[in-house]
Amino acid sequence: MSPSLTAKIAEVFDEPGCDINQAKDAKARKKGCTKQLTPGAAAGGCAFDGAKIALQPIVDVAHLVHGPIACEGNSWDNRHSASSGPQMYRTGFTTDITELDVIYGAEKRLFKAIREVIERQDPAAVFVYQTCVTGMIGDDIEAVCRRAAERFGKPVIPVNAPGFAGPKNLGNKLGAEALLDHVIGTIEPTYTTPTDINIIGEYNLSGELWQVKPLLDALGVRVLSCISGDGRYAEVAAAHRARANMMVCSKSMINVATRMQQRWGIPYFEGSFYGISDMSSTVREITRLLVERGADASLRERAEALIAAEEARAWERIRAYRERLAGKRVLLITGGVKSWSVVAALQEAGLEVVGTSVKKSTREDKQKIVEIMGDDAHMIDDLSPREMYAMLKDAKADIMLSGGRSQFVALKARMPWMDINQERHHAFAGYEGMVTMVEEIHKALFNPVWQQVRAPAPWESKDTLLEAVA
Repeated sequence: MSPSLTAKIAEVFDEPGCDINQAKDAKARKKGCTKQLTPGAAAGGCAFDGAKIALQPIVDVAHLVHGPIACEGNSWDNRHSASSGPQMYRTGFTTDITELDVIYGAEKRLFKAIREVIERQDPAAVFVYQTCVTGMIGDDIEAVCRRAAERFGKPVIPVNAPGFAGPKNLGNKLGAEALLDHVIGTIEPTYTTPTDINIIGEYNLSGELWQVKPLLDALGVRVLSCISGDGRYAEVAAAHRARANMMVCSKSMINVATRMQQRWGIPYFEGSFYGISDMSSTVREITRLLVERGADASLRERAEALIAAEEARAWERIRAYRERLAGKRVLLITGGVKSWSVVAALQEAGLEVVGTSVKKSTREDKQKIVEIMGDDAHMIDDLSPREMYAMLKDAKADIMLSGGRSQFVALKARMPWMDINQERHHAFAGYEGMVTMVEEIHKALFNPVWQQVRAPAPWESKDTLLEAVA
């Protein structure tokens, strides 16, 4: 690794927002949260993938991958992060280096690629991602990006997060560091209000941000910047003028919130948009911070009126579903903020959570699970497919909520499954999202196909066998 990358990783590991890290001595903190990587693992396993996931939802930017075309092919469009306008982020750009580039270096190739992207696409900015191969041959993407920015008059942002640097979570933070070093604070907003906030770690999966933003608009709270779902480069660059920050997923971008607090004095809190109660708590916390920072005190009254109206409407809409879902058991295989925020939503729907995975969860996430589920909370560090199958087959759960990679375990066990991770096609945030989640779980559980697949095949029934013998 280059000295600059090593120094940046050490800086990321010195995270004041992480209680676990701060509890270590200086030597242990220097080592960081290292984890043995799996050779050949890419999706979900490398720093480049994590950085691309964190930054690609900025929709008016050209995301240029400096490396073999397979790196771009692996990470392109793997999350349903929606845009309300520009579609630039949906186009894959790569330098597609060859064997000769590995021998002679690919910095000139990168410079030409940046020029071509700017001339043909005219993006708001170009984000250049370092990959393993170009990192190992020593290409200095930071120098190339500086030269290209001077030459073409566009922001060209180096994202130095090659896959070998560490796991996906480290890549999330290295991508966030690129924003902190080169983007946030570089543009002043055209105007500000006393109720400007940033939402950090929200990726607008299947349009979830759009289920929350109208509620904030109704209160008069302006989302100055969302980092990074449905984001615009200029909005992210002006994020330093917000009055408060909301942290949605501390696992991925806590360094943005803590660094912004240190540099510009912007307070932050971690909240959740999943579930009726958690959504209401988040609205109250946003209004509390804004009032403390100078917003009109009437904001609290308006927030309580909005919460009362939205809660009553949501509870009424899920009432009929709750009667049928009461007592049904759910196995939740996810991680991070969803390991506890979705649990609260499921319990409000009348479901019993028999287990939730915590493989990608922080200590704070685990503490929140215990608070929600009690001391008997069944937290699963790493459940193998065989163990998942056994839990479902033994009817310890009636449905499994997980990512797409686990769906075939449930289908093999002939049990209902619903996608809860980034590949899903339904938005589950806010009060409206809670209703959608309950409706989708109800559809999955009571789909008549499960009775059919569990029934004996025609050639296995007793009557058929007797007829055959006769």
